[in-house]
Amino acid sequence: MNKRLIQRYEKTIPDELAHSNFHPVLRRVFAHRGVLNLNQLNYSLEQMLPLDQLTGLDIAVEILQQAVINNKKILVVGDFDADGATSTAVCLRALKMFGFNNYAYLVPNRFDYGYGLTPELVDVAVDYQPDVLVTVDNGISSIKGVAAARQKGMQVVVTDHHLAGKVLPEADAIVNPNQPGCGFPSKNLAGVGVIFYVMLALRQSLRQAAYFTEQRPEPNMAQLLDLVALGTVADVVPLDDNNRILVHQGLRRIQGGKSCAGIQALLKIAGREVKNIVASDLGFAVGPRLNAAGRLEDMSLGIECLLTDDMARAMQIASELDELNRNRREIEYDMQQQAMKTIDVVMQSLGQGKMPGAICLYDKNWHQGVIGILASRIKEKFNRPVIAFAASGDGEIKGSARSIKGLHIRDALEAVDTQHPGLIVKFGGHAMAAGLSLLAKDFAVFQQAFTAEADKQLDKKALQGVIESDGELSADELNLKLAESIRMAGPWGQHFPEPVFDGEFEVTDWRVVGEKHLKMLLRRVDSEAIIDAIAFNSDIESIKATDGFIRAAYRLDVNSFRNRKTAQLVIEYFESV
Repeated sequence: MNKRLIQRYEKTIPDELAHSNFHPVLRRVFAHRGVLNLNQLNYSLEQMLPLDQLTGLDIAVEILQQAVINNKKILVVGDFDADGATSTAVCLRALKMFGFNNYAYLVPNRFDYGYGLTPELVDVAVDYQPDVLVTVDNGISSIKGVAAARQKGMQVVVTDHHLAGKVLPEADAIVNPNQPGCGFPSKNLAGVGVIFYVMLALRQSLRQAAYFTEQRPEPNMAQLLDLVALGTVADVVPLDDNNRILVHQGLRRIQGGKSCAGIQALLKIAGREVKNIVASDLGFAVGPRLNAAGRLEDMSLGIECLLTDDMARAMQIASELDELNRNRREIEYDMQQQAMKTIDVVMQSLGQGKMPGAICLYDKNWHQGVIGILASRIKEKFNRPVIAFAASGDGEIKGSARSIKGLHIRDALEAVDTQHPGLIVKFGGHAMAAGLSLLAKDFAVFQQAFTAEADKQLDKKALQGVIESDGELSADELNLKLAESIRMAGPWGQHFPEPVFDGEFEVTDWRVVGEKHLKMLLRRVDSEAIIDAIAFNSDIESIKATDGFIRAAYRLDVNSFRNRKTAQLVIEYFESV
């Protein structure tokens, strides 16, 4: 286990929080996450940001409204991840709720077409004979694809959330909070959040046009929030105030048994109890199974799971997705073993266990659909920006990048592209994740250039890795009641993390479970009370070196086993005292 710095937040609790009814620990936690007033914890739909500040929304809605009223063919072009799948499902389900059925969808296979609306994909789209083409969770970087679609007579509406490049596609309308000049206060909407806003605005416009009647009633768009919550959490976008509203409301629908058949089936196949799920269940149980379709085969299978209203069909697809996810895990494990051997060679060449400031890995035999997860795993282990590459044919390799706090990965790639024109074939993404393509022969040059750029931008402290702690919990606070209060006080997620605490403990007993997890019994040094703890994917040697006393960073969680609930510490990091 690599050395980490446990650093406590230092923020004053605002008066409104200090005098609230929340548990004192939660008051502290919320203050640490920048909550200044109780309104930020009001997750009612009335608190959602208004529609009218999204640039391009009025034009997009006008195009879509004319299509709906005049029964023009709409083709939705999605993406091959969970955000893309949920975005596609939200768009199609909304159109169906409006009483419109002249639609189809197309999602690129990552192995044949790559990401986004490419000219090659437009050639496939022509077969659907669409009048209007709508991109969801992609399109902002599809300059050539949008041009090709318009040249073939299609109106193009781009809905996306990825960062815009220097040039925008010449679409008929673009809705993206991250396009230049957009005044929408939240830049953190996932692709599914963007298309949900578009569909809300379309319903509003249809209402004003007296489109809805007694025979065609106006739908309740809240029915789509389960999908919005899933896509938002699975895409790991920051859970700002607005996104927390979307996720909270979606979770409430799921917990109440009102989610679509596909989400219910995926939760059941993952062994989750619907009424007790939280955001992390969407991120760690549902999202990976949905993503497995796009990683190993075709995301159409995942989309069909989210579109069907037949529970038996949903369970059948969920079972297939679960099997794909098992295969993905096996492939990922083998790739991790190979990656670690490569990293060991690099560390030996640098001497004294030194690590480069960034890690670039390539193996011609790696699976294209799994390199993103591999990059994430290596990033977590070494706290370095990581780009993992796999062969994509025709002499090209595709890379999936994951970053750490302190390095905006897309900006770093843009800097490399500026310094070395033509080195990167194409790239795009966010601050923490990106994708790119290179010629295989240029890998070594890119590796050197990217590592140099990371070294220039990254602070040495960022490479050590900091675990931000919400402070200590007393022995009296290590209880089930507080654990349940924390669990239900979310949604927790990116940029609004689940509380982490720290403290010193005596390890009274430990054993290995599931081959790579440490199950421990801990006692606070100032108490006789014993509490269960678990450290997932932990290095066994690290516990042997502690002499029985540790300082740990942990989450206070609820462990459910055989209908019995107990408090449990989930250890994020520990070191010898």
